[in-house]
Amino acid sequence: MIVRIMGEGQVRLAESHLTELNKLDTTLLTEVQNGDGPAFRQTLQALLAKVRELGDPLPDDSLEPSELILPAEDATLEEVRDLLSDDGLIPG
Repeated sequence: MIVRIMGEGQVRLAESHLTELNKLDTTLLTEVQNGDGPAFRQTLQALLAKVRELGDPLPDDSLEPSELILPAEDATLEEVRDLLSDDGLIPG
């Protein structure tokens, strides 16, 4: 699957990693719902770091359709709240 991190680019990520990422996503969803800014910031950074670690970066000139779009690392709690669905940022 192709994942875009806003402001950074895209990575190719094996769907087998979604279970691991969903654990962080569930935590992030709870922190956003509770308005816990410091914890939200830490979890968002951990989620994006894990995507970068597990994913293979695509070339900068590649424009493949993204199946998943994640916020930038400096996104605010309110911006992330607007991106969230009932399942969080990552479906499943």
